[in-house]
Amino acid sequence: MDWDRFAQQMASMARDLLAQHSVDATLERITSSATELVEGCDAAGILVLNGKTAKTLAPTDPLVLDSDRLQERLREGPCFDAALSSDGERVFRIADLTEEPPRWPAYAPRAHRLGVGSMMGFLLFTEDEDLGALNLYSRKPGAFTEVSELAGWLLASHAAVAFSSARTHAQMEQAVATRHAIGEAMGILMGSHHLTEGEAFDVLRRFSQENNIKLREVARRVCEQGSL
Repeated sequence: MDWDRFAQQMASMARDLLAQHSVDATLERITSSATELVEGCDAAGILVLNGKTAKTLAPTDPLVLDSDRLQERLREGPCFDAALSSDGERVFRIADLTEEPPRWPAYAPRAHRLGVGSMMGFLLFTEDEDLGALNLYSRKPGAFTEVSELAGWLLASHAAVAFSSARTHAQMEQAVATRHAIGEAMGILMGSHHLTEGEAFDVLRRFSQENNIKLREVARRVCEQGSL
């Protein structure tokens, strides 16, 4: 590998990641970068686990979705291991799916039939949180080498920071929008029902609790309909 060229591409990609306008755009740039920068990578995606539910983000190829759904159905697989990281493992590389690794006896032969030849996965993590796993696929056995693994690990390190930053920014924007909507809804109730600020907020809060609806959704309804 031409490491000078790779370093330039990585620097450009890192700047580009931080310039994306949304979380989805950031994730799509991460997975597309994997297919561009990591030798042997035909497809990439990010797997996030929420309890027993798996969610595939920014897949570059249907193969990624097929593999993740297979692992979710079987409750086993390398991407699950990387996302869970229960044993502290942050990287995996399977050179050849035809060898049927004993760790995943149900997944490996089925994944090979889907068209997966070799795989790599990297836990996306920062100092404060685990974000999921970046998973790379090749249709050829033996496509990923130690050089590929190092390139993938460097990409994943930048990706985790960008993913965390984009998500934090989105959460802040949502919090600001929620506060604005609640204030607007309180104003509507205060004007239409001659309530104090505290009474108007209590009306929103009680409706939220009694109907098991998030407070921001209650506020949105008041803003759109003029009442509850």
